[in-house]
Amino acid sequence: MESSSAATVSAGPGPGPAPADLLRRLRARGAADPVTHVERVPARAGVPAPWPSWAPAELRAAFTGRGVVAPWQHQAEAANLAYEGQHVVVATGTASGKSLAYQLPALATLLADPRATVLYLAPTKALAADQLRAVAALELEGVRPACYDGDTPRTEREWIRRHSRFVLTNPDMLHHGILPGHAQWSGFLRRLAYVVIDECHTYRGVFGSHVAHVLRRLRRQCARFGATPVFVLASATSGDPATAAGRLTGLPVTAVTEDASPRGGVTFALWEPPLLPPDSSASSPVPPQATG
Repeated sequence: MESSSAATVSAGPGPGPAPADLLRRLRARGAADPVTHVERVPARAGVPAPWPSWAPAELRAAFTGRGVVAPWQHQAEAANLAYEGQHVVVATGTASGKSLAYQLPALATLLADPRATVLYLAPTKALAADQLRAVAALELEGVRPACYDGDTPRTEREWIRRHSRFVLTNPDMLHHGILPGHAQWSGFLRRLAYVVIDECHTYRGVFGSHVAHVLRRLRRQCARFGATPVFVLASATSGDPATAAGRLTGLPVTAVTEDASPRGGVTFALWEPPLLPPDSSASSPVPPQATG
């Protein structure tokens, strides 16, 4: 059976050969040309945007200190929508800076309102730990970010419930560890301003249906305490992000899909491997054993 694969070659600077030279070498290796299609995506310059007027100077300085001079246009657009109270999903390319799109409104709200809280949901504990490091590195006073998952020592859980204003967890821990104890989490849920759902495309099928019910339960508990948090979702691979995010949360969601981050040129080549000759040894009969 024939099979095909795709090779991706960056057009950026580096010690290796240029994409055109590499393709020429590959095509010259045999009589038949194994490359059936070539697609070249040109480099793209980033489109920056000014910092939102509602972003406090302390937060802008913290991001600048981490190397973020200004947000890209899609980051600012999503952040403005979320800060205005609209549920939004950021569906742009990998490494396009989706984290800033939800960190900016969430952290600005925490700095403006000393009682507000934020809940961050990730499909894996590793991703939540990465986000914890990113938020903690900003060194914003009073935010007190913390991971709340199955590995969190019980001695720390009470402190997180009472004092953390940026809790990072996963849907299973929300289902088993937070919502059943909503009375203990009442202070956090009552002041919940944002719910961030990272990598939201992973919640599909039976698992996605389960997470959708958990999020509706979260919304009911928040409403019981008088809170209506804004949902901000992020995904790099969703085909119809607004519809998918709406089904997941049960809310109308606005999609931001125009990626304004910079990107190097890329060359895609569709490679058709040659057919392999049949393995004669696999079908050869086993010679009879000598007897004596």
